[in-house]
Amino acid sequence: MKAGSPSFKLGAHQFLWKSRWTDGDLGILDAARELGLDLFEISLGDDVEFDPVPLRRRAEALGIELTVGPGNEWPAACNIASDDPEERKLGLAWHRRIIERAAGIGAAAYCGATYGHPGYVCRRVPPPEELPRTASLLRELAEFSAGLGVALVIEPMSKFRSHLVNTASRAAELVRLVDHPNLLVNLDTYHMITEERDFGAAIRLVLPVLWGLHACENDRGVPGGGLVPWNDVFSALGEAGGCVRLMLETYNTGKGGFGYSRGIFSDLCPDPERFVKEGTAFLRARIEAIGRDGR
Repeated sequence: MKAGSPSFKLGAHQFLWKSRWTDGDLGILDAARELGLDLFEISLGDDVEFDPVPLRRRAEALGIELTVGPGNEWPAACNIASDDPEERKLGLAWHRRIIERAAGIGAAAYCGATYGHPGYVCRRVPPPEELPRTASLLRELAEFSAGLGVALVIEPMSKFRSHLVNTASRAAELVRLVDHPNLLVNLDTYHMITEERDFGAAIRLVLPVLWGLHACENDRGVPGGGLVPWNDVFSALGEAGGCVRLMLETYNTGKGGFGYSRGIFSDLCPDPERFVKEGTAFLRARIEAIGRDGR
């Protein structure tokens, strides 16, 4: 790639393997490294308990960057976008605890729909104070997480999961309101497929604050062969100025898997290692094409 072009880190989400991380799962990190990954996301929540020290040590020894998402038990009342001030207070405290846990494992970032709560969809005209009010609390979280060395990264979700931030433009608006250097954006091609008409324009809009991209197909399957316009995606990513993290994300659907509990009823990921091999091969080919094209 030419000077000034982006660098890429490839990773995978814990959910390709299992729903809850435990002390017995360190071998998954070894498998991820053997598959050529240098990024791994751990899901936290009130139903997830493990010793953070061995996880941090293993990740550091392997050279794997950890990120954290609030993908497990997250009480509905812990919502900084709620119309109820008590729930906003609970949400702020809950995220602080999760960020502290993220720092404890040496995570580089805390990523997710922290501006609200997945599944919290208000079918009403948004009151004018809602987004600025949410921004003020996100600013507190951004400052708090900065003090612990953890980036705060928001992810737009589809209209079926949130009413507050669905698009890249809405995320950019929220980032502008928060006005804190520790707040960044992660896009997700699965959510984008229902919300964006121009993937390239959406990505370019947030390039100055882009942390990374959850890369999967419109059905949450292996990237490639679906509806996602990957040419547009990588044409835009080729204009990034720093590191772009590409994270494979879906839910295990194999024997003993839990995909059905997350609304996945097709057998999209019966074998996480195969999913990673196929997904990274596709993504690496696209990254190489950026270099050949001289972008």
